[in-house]
Amino acid sequence: RVPAPAERSGEDVDIILARLKGVKAFEKFHPNLLQQICMCGFYEYLEKGITLYRQGDIGTSWYAVLSGSLDVKVSETANHQDAVTICTLGVGTAFGESILDNTPRHATIVSRENSELLRIEQREFKTLWEKYRQCMAGLLAPPYGVMDSGECFSVPHSQLPLSLSRISLQVPSEKILRAEKVLRNAILARAPHMIRDRKYHLKTYRQCCVGTELVDWLLQQSSCVHSRAHAVGMWQVLLEEGVLNHVDHELNFQDKYLFYRFLDDEEEDAVLPSDDEKREAEEELQETLLFLSQIGPDAHMRMILRKPPGQRTAEDLEIIYDELLHIKALSHLSNTVKRELAGVLSFESHAKAGTVLFNQGEEGTSWYIIQKGSVNVVIYGKGVVCTLHEGDDFGKLALVNDAPRAASIDFNRILRDVEANTVRLKEHDQDVLVLQKSLRPSSHGNIPIHCDVSMDMFLSVCTYHSQASQGSEQERLDYSVASKRRVLSLALRWAALQGHHLLEDDTALSFLEELHGFASNDARVLHKYFTMFICIWFLFSQHKVLLRQFSSGEERLAKKQPIRSFDDILLKVYCSDHTYTTIRVPVLATGREVTAAVADKLGSTEELLLINLSASGEKQILKPNDVSVFQSLGVNGRLFVCSREQLDSLNPLPEQEGPSTGSMSSFELMSSKDLAFQMTQYDWELFSCVHEYELVYHTFGRQAYRRSTANLELFLKRFNQVQLWVVTEVCLCGTLSKRVQLLKKFIKIAAHCREFKNLNSFFAIIMGMCNPAVSRLSQTWEKLPSKFKKFYAEFESLLDPSRNHRAYRLTVAKMEPPIIPFMPLLIKDMTFTHEGNKTFIDGLVNFEKMRLIANTVRAMRHCRSQTFNAEVSPASKNPQEVRNYVRQLNVIDNQRTLSQLSFRLEPRRG
Repeated sequence: RVPAPAERSGEDVDIILARLKGVKAFEKFHPNLLQQICMCGFYEYLEKGITLYRQGDIGTSWYAVLSGSLDVKVSETANHQDAVTICTLGVGTAFGESILDNTPRHATIVSRENSELLRIEQREFKTLWEKYRQCMAGLLAPPYGVMDSGECFSVPHSQLPLSLSRISLQVPSEKILRAEKVLRNAILARAPHMIRDRKYHLKTYRQCCVGTELVDWLLQQSSCVHSRAHAVGMWQVLLEEGVLNHVDHELNFQDKYLFYRFLDDEEEDAVLPSDDEKREAEEELQETLLFLSQIGPDAHMRMILRKPPGQRTAEDLEIIYDELLHIKALSHLSNTVKRELAGVLSFESHAKAGTVLFNQGEEGTSWYIIQKGSVNVVIYGKGVVCTLHEGDDFGKLALVNDAPRAASIDFNRILRDVEANTVRLKEHDQDVLVLQKSLRPSSHGNIPIHCDVSMDMFLSVCTYHSQASQGSEQERLDYSVASKRRVLSLALRWAALQGHHLLEDDTALSFLEELHGFASNDARVLHKYFTMFICIWFLFSQHKVLLRQFSSGEERLAKKQPIRSFDDILLKVYCSDHTYTTIRVPVLATGREVTAAVADKLGSTEELLLINLSASGEKQILKPNDVSVFQSLGVNGRLFVCSREQLDSLNPLPEQEGPSTGSMSSFELMSSKDLAFQMTQYDWELFSCVHEYELVYHTFGRQAYRRSTANLELFLKRFNQVQLWVVTEVCLCGTLSKRVQLLKKFIKIAAHCREFKNLNSFFAIIMGMCNPAVSRLSQTWEKLPSKFKKFYAEFESLLDPSRNHRAYRLTVAKMEPPIIPFMPLLIKDMTFTHEGNKTFIDGLVNFEKMRLIANTVRAMRHCRSQTFNAEVSPASKNPQEVRNYVRQLNVIDNQRTLSQLSFRLEPRRG
């Protein structure tokens, strides 16, 4: 028998303390808290089948299970006989926390077996909660905590009643608790009217905010909040963690006139923040918003997946579909099937490791995909046979074959698809294949990237449209002229899109020539259409080969013009003794042709190798059949020829090492805005030279099509050059204060680049600052003012690759052209689409893949749908000096050298 609290001696407390220390749930409790529990807690013994309390009762005590187990029963009606058992509470679990806010009990608790409980009455429990909230959170269900220890045999999250489904969520972390406090205090400092008592349907809700107002407020605070949906996801984080609550305990945050209350306002005597607390909140606000903006999209995704399929909006389905594109378990499915899946997936979250999802031999009802965490596969007699991780799936075979489960599964977090929808999708997938079989198979081994147009086919279309079967002679003539004008209009648009690539295709040139002759006969009636066409025909028929110089030098100061496949270029090719020869070759010259031209000029008869030698000394032997070999050169790379015997002794040129002193003295006096504008103008010139086809050739392989991607390679090389420029300047700056000034300068330039919508240079600068040689300079970063640190953190968040670079894509979506996009990401999109989808399925063209590639090309076209206006440059004293500087950046293209310079500036500590 345990004495009542008032009668307990010190020896009694020690006996109770020893018992509580043996319960795993209390292991992490502070000794003082355990002492308090021992002094105020009551012992309670329940025989099997005893009802502790019923659903709807007003609670008076909180309980923890010391031994035995209890069933949790819930009824959707007022009749307790209809109650169903939803889970069983084992040793170490706790319940009854509704006494903190005097809400009715959510469930009926019945002892499953003889059980021992620790009971604490309401007044004492509230006192302990106020003093030891962080320690006790691990024993409570949200919004106060979570049952994270002891045994708990749970059912899937989707089957829990709304009031109990919070049970599987995580304990609020320190960062989330701090985020709640910062946001609440910032709102009270900036917009105190948002948190107030509100009346609705004759009922008063104390100290609440409105969902729409919270979303509006977030959008006004920071540019890192990209949309209303993004803001909803950020508030959903707080709602899931239990530090923001809906007044009726709904689990999804909604951008509607619904009431929400911060955790600090749950108590009737909530304390308002002091002036110091408000000032601290103002200082931490941007950092807090940045943190929430990074984890908000995942919370938004979970919220969408918890909705019943019939309640998902078109926007919801698009977000799920975008996520499914990057799950490896679904990579073999067509995008049509993935869109169907977006409508039927549901979400399960299981916080407790070791929970059994299903047992070996049970009938399969669902197919699972792991979104986060890991799953052990257990077979009787063999134990754990493998572990599945994020992106893996399981349960599909038993589902499709209607067979029993082959193994037992335990897990952390999964996505679930119900059986009926999976079967239906399988049938739909077959429908897609049947539809594709009606298409005529292609006779080509590859998808033709350029437009091979049959002249006969085009003329037959023209002939077809130019003849009307009925009507007067004048009507038939008018119809014929209108049809021919449509054909010429189509040809004009097609020729404009093709650009100089038409000249690389003999079939296209032949077509233009024949169409020119055809249109000449009707020049009088076709009027302006023929005039425009004849201008295009003249331009293409009078084309001439231009001579380009491809080397570092004065040519970079001139306005960039596109490099065409039929142009000639001047190449400097070096020998092992560092002498060089200049040769003139076509842009599409192969490695064999370049080597032959060099050998001829040198008068050499020995077999020569063509080498791409990088600044770090890395040697790449170029293949004889490689076209446009100069495109393989890095920022400071050079072409060399040598015999095989000389290969090992080949060394980089001194000029390849890059500068030995920084150029800060030159550009620190230049305006950051001027630098950003001139960088944008140069980048726009390079970007404008890139033809859409180059993106496709780069993805499918320019070698296979013998096409040049020289303009695209120059643009990508510029990205690397700007990135290395940042690292080079910082690592060559020996003075700490100067380095701090450099970081501030680069952050300002990046900000102006984003203002000019030059995302290519913007990301190049930020990635340069992320380079290990710069990011490790802790003394330099410590001296950087907090304002600039916040700017940098915001910029860096746009590099977040999660959710398929969602932060970047949302930023671009809000911009109007002209835009200079982050080209490496466009390349990644194309490569992902190409390598993740077959070009042919059963001998038929995979048009879904072609559409995805076309979407990326359209995104690039959209960025250039408006012209960059170079005439609106900011007022500058020396624009020509700035222009020359940004077009001739000297950099160190050797990471090892940059790292060595970095360690000289700030040696490794300890």
